[in-house]
Amino acid sequence: MKTRLTALFAAAAMALSLAGCGSAASSTASASAAASGSGQQADYTVGILQYTSHSSLDEIAAAIQSELEQQAQAAGVTIRVELKNGQGDAATINDICKMFVSDGVDLIIPIATPAATAAAAAVQGTDIPLVYSAVTDPVEAQLAQSMEAPGENMTGTSDYIDTAKILDLVLANNPDTKTLGLIYNLGETNSATTIEDLRPVLEEKGIQAVESTVTTPGEVQMAAQNLISQGVDAIFVPIDNTVASAMSVLADEAIKGGVPVYTAADSMVRDGGLATTGVNYTKLGELTAQMAVQVLQGEDPATMPVQVLNDGIVTVNTTTAAALGIDPDVFDLSGEGYVSVE
Repeated sequence: MKTRLTALFAAAAMALSLAGCGSAASSTASASAAASGSGQQADYTVGILQYTSHSSLDEIAAAIQSELEQQAQAAGVTIRVELKNGQGDAATINDICKMFVSDGVDLIIPIATPAATAAAAAVQGTDIPLVYSAVTDPVEAQLAQSMEAPGENMTGTSDYIDTAKILDLVLANNPDTKTLGLIYNLGETNSATTIEDLRPVLEEKGIQAVESTVTTPGEVQMAAQNLISQGVDAIFVPIDNTVASAMSVLADEAIKGGVPVYTAADSMVRDGGLATTGVNYTKLGELTAQMAVQVLQGEDPATMPVQVLNDGIVTVNTTTAAALGIDPDVFDLSGEGYVSVE
């Protein structure tokens, strides 16, 4: 598969190079002609497995599809995408993985740690590569031997966040913060890792962690009410698929209780959270797709470093800030402004 793909992408790239002296239109035409002229079908199938439905993962999936299309057009080849959603159900996710394998897809892009774990198990004994997206800690999830050299036949992107930067936002708004509520699913490795990273930071600042864990999205509202009733000064939500699925419910409860919610992703701020310095999931999806194309071109995923995207841009929901009586300008820690969403 890799040899065939490399030849086709190389032919398309050569055509684009030769057509560089002409117009953009002729470049595209030449690339397409080179691909079809190779005598092989330039139609490759990429299976995308989205763990469940919520704004963060929806954003990643959309960005991956868009970037794959642009990359394919630039190279003059066709990449067919099969997007499947596991809806957070383990049996469904496993069935989708098995289907991708039996269909002989050229590459699988699982989105989120549980999806990546299932896909990794499914491709054992095959030559189907994985390029995962939004896996917070691939090493902890046993999806990479190291971030620099993942090994096996897989690599991808991580949405790891610097929890110290999140805490900087909390303290910028309220320097007297003494308690921070934590809502997350203990069963999600990505969330548990982030919380463990946060603990020593909280201890250093003299802030007490108050946990309210969940196992399903339906438990998020009660978890929020529990923390608010205990009088926490603020709430933090890591990159947690369970909580993200009910983010708007959490945001509504927190606003009613007058408690700010800080999140690990800008998509969760758009769903009602107050602020973050977390991951831009559109950029993460685009980077994942670019890596996938590199693998289709013949690069060995085992030697491709896992890419971490955290540009540190602050995102603030100004509607939420207004509802809580908070001046959003307090979050402009660098003096370079922030991204405002409503």
